[in-house]
Amino acid sequence: MRRSRGLTAALALSLVGAGAGLGLVLMPQASAITPPVAFTADDLPTWQPNGIVFAMAQTNGTVFAGGTFSTVRPPDNAGSGSEQEAVNFVALDAATGNPTDCKLSFTVGDGTATVRALTVSKDGKTLYAGGYFGAVNGTPVASLAAIDIATCAPKAAFHPSFPATVRALAVTDDTLYVGGDFNTVEGQTRGRFAAVDATSGALKPFVADADEPGRAIAVTPDGKNVILGGDFFDINGKSTHALAVVNATTGALTKTYSNIPSNSVVKTIATDDNGGFYTGNEGSGGGVFDGRIGLNLSDFNEKWRDRCLGATQSVLPYDGVLYSSSHAHDCSLVNEWPDGKRNFLLAQPTNYTGAAPAPVDGFVASPRKLGWHPTANDGIGEGIGPRVMAVSEKSDVKYLWVGGEFTLINGNPQQGLTRFASTGDVGAPTTPVASAASVKPGEAQVRWRTSYDQDDSKLAYRIYRNGSANPIASVVADSVEWERPQASWVDTTVKPGQSYTYRVTASDAAGNTSALSANVSVTVPTSVQTYPNQVRADGANLYWRYDDTVSPYVADSSNGGNTSGIQLNAPALRQSPGAISGTSTAMGFNGTSQQVYSDHRQTVGSSYSIETWFKTNTTRGGKLVGFGNNTDRSSSSNDKQIYMTNTGRLMFGTYNGSPRTISTGLFDTYNDNKWHHVVATQGPGGMALYVDGQNKGTLNVTNFTPYTGYWHVGGDNLANWPSRPTSNFFSGQIDETAVYPNVLTQAQVKNHFDLAKAPTDTVSKVSANEDTYINQGAPSTAYGTSSSLAVRGTSAYETYLRFNLPAAPAGQVLKAASLQVKTSTQANAGTTDTINVVPITGTWNGTDTTFNTKPALGATPLGSLAGVPDGSAIQNVELDTTAVTAVLGGSYSMALTSTGTDPLWIWSSESTAADAVPQLVLTFGPK
Repeated sequence: MRRSRGLTAALALSLVGAGAGLGLVLMPQASAITPPVAFTADDLPTWQPNGIVFAMAQTNGTVFAGGTFSTVRPPDNAGSGSEQEAVNFVALDAATGNPTDCKLSFTVGDGTATVRALTVSKDGKTLYAGGYFGAVNGTPVASLAAIDIATCAPKAAFHPSFPATVRALAVTDDTLYVGGDFNTVEGQTRGRFAAVDATSGALKPFVADADEPGRAIAVTPDGKNVILGGDFFDINGKSTHALAVVNATTGALTKTYSNIPSNSVVKTIATDDNGGFYTGNEGSGGGVFDGRIGLNLSDFNEKWRDRCLGATQSVLPYDGVLYSSSHAHDCSLVNEWPDGKRNFLLAQPTNYTGAAPAPVDGFVASPRKLGWHPTANDGIGEGIGPRVMAVSEKSDVKYLWVGGEFTLINGNPQQGLTRFASTGDVGAPTTPVASAASVKPGEAQVRWRTSYDQDDSKLAYRIYRNGSANPIASVVADSVEWERPQASWVDTTVKPGQSYTYRVTASDAAGNTSALSANVSVTVPTSVQTYPNQVRADGANLYWRYDDTVSPYVADSSNGGNTSGIQLNAPALRQSPGAISGTSTAMGFNGTSQQVYSDHRQTVGSSYSIETWFKTNTTRGGKLVGFGNNTDRSSSSNDKQIYMTNTGRLMFGTYNGSPRTISTGLFDTYNDNKWHHVVATQGPGGMALYVDGQNKGTLNVTNFTPYTGYWHVGGDNLANWPSRPTSNFFSGQIDETAVYPNVLTQAQVKNHFDLAKAPTDTVSKVSANEDTYINQGAPSTAYGTSSSLAVRGTSAYETYLRFNLPAAPAGQVLKAASLQVKTSTQANAGTTDTINVVPITGTWNGTDTTFNTKPALGATPLGSLAGVPDGSAIQNVELDTTAVTAVLGGSYSMALTSTGTDPLWIWSSESTAADAVPQLVLTFGPK
């Protein structure tokens, strides 16, 4: 909106080698940036004015910029150069961003001079400038001038008199079309639009009189018509608002428009060579249209409409893509981002590939935005941000130039002018945020929030296991700044009872690669975890378990779903114990500002179920789970929600013209600081609410008001809902939230409640509390403080490890045991020999033990490794559970030995390397 200060279908995931073995899947040959985007988002060093750029044109590798400013200066942090005078105009080299020798000064005797429109003749020899000024380099003119480009001098013979501001220009071989605030030209009536001879400036008989200012002009490629834009409500006395098509010779109306809101104006018009033309609109007030329209040149009818709010200032179609400058802050009407963050530079296809979608609210939605997203800011003046764009080519490189009011580009100081090139992508994607989980033997799910790259929407992700330098798999996934869905890969080569770590990188098409994600670890269970397995089997398409270790990501653990969550205001992670028996953890919410919202805009079908566990003693109530039309701001539409009243009662509500709710009984309260299970369903049979496996009420309401939105946990708007609590936000712990596209039966609900308390596996990880190795080549030397340990048969190295083992939990037995070690980073740390793990039967200590005093060893191996590859990575050795069971609850020592000649080098407990400490992974489960 003018001067305002203010995601739909999941993006495609292409999984390469999902569930595959250990081989790296090679990526296809990459291009510089993701097509059809033609420019990187990396801004190039560019001289900058001390004011605002309103107009831009280009020819032969030179870019002309006009506006309201007095000087230009080098880019911030430039090595050389000083400020130069530039009175409302500057000419710059397209390839270097530096001023040329062409100097023009646009001045006026009364008021503030400004240049508001620039265009270049078809032969590239003349620059036309419009605005409010009385002279160019001292040559008298009247708000319109012609400049000889070769000499950089105004043409004194060209001086038609325009008594008010000129705001728009378009030129053919012989005619210059002019739009602005004027009512006369050369003393003759011309209401806001006129045409003059392109050579002499003589007024032409073209008459297209408007009642309000003209702001945009474009000539159709065939030269037969002129497209006019502005504030007007009629042309030549006939009704047409903001947009009209007129005859190029006479100005007679060819096409009128009545479907642009009265509080919107057309600020910019551009045509392309593919039969289309495009408008950018700006307005204010309710029901405003602030976005872009795509129309056909064949019949001048609309083909699509982008109803984003945010004062579009410029549109530029180039090579099948429409680039636009605006401060788009709300694109919910086209099923993209909700009202919130401003997006200043955007790109979208000019046409649909294939059939366009059906109209919604009478309009065909625009093609979705592409992955090109340089950032800017509101800047000075009206706080509009970018205002104008142009493409210039030099030495086979294309440059997209942008001018306006901004003072920042991509977060760095840069005022009024910037540029982007068709080559030289140097920006790496953001680092993925990863998670790993396993609910049954034989598979581990690796999930991550997709990264963001300013000029690549399709990114390649590589997954690394156990610290290996070589990826185990590769995945391609799409993402844009405002929608970064979860991507995932399933490792089917894992073994029960063993632990694994994973890290992920993101690479763009140019090969720029992010840092590795933080390590995430998982222990594969020895038997199916019944509760999460059943949630997945019953069809959940969103399942947040809250076992994540890194903010702000919440993994979706559903079977095939990728609706991850985003933590807002840092809720507490890894709260223990969680609602489910075993190692699962919960998330803690403060009741004032914290929540989790989904990063996937969606609609909810006619049948659904919502499930979660919670624990609280709050007396202020709050929302547990709900659906709303915003993300990190309060939703104006909100329903399909479970919330708690101040007294601890639970409410389930939906909206079908008015709030419709079910509540637990007056004394049926649940703020007793115990874990409780709640499920809400709606479908053809109506609404139902279940708590702790019991039906607490039904309501014969089968419908709700449809809209697109996002799932929220822990908070969102509750205004105007029955028994509204003091707080919109929930204070307490939440665990195991799931959403289903179907109605759970009462039997399924009761089964989930019962399974949550069923015994399940628990995992203990025990780090070595003492370690050392002995060296036959230095028989009297002790290595207890060494950061690495060695194993070899001849000449002998042996490694000794001591662990304090826990006793088995009550009612459980040891089901699996493994030793985890990590090879060091030294060259050839791996070995081709078999490494055996054997019990130590003699005495030893890390301080004094040497080859000469080495302990006696048992003869029967606990486990072995048939060789270890080079490269620092975690290795797991399965151990004999019967042997380990016999020594639980006490101190136990084991040795790593070999009979070969190729040494193995591993990190010791003294090392500071990640995941370096040798440890035992012990899995306990029901008898």
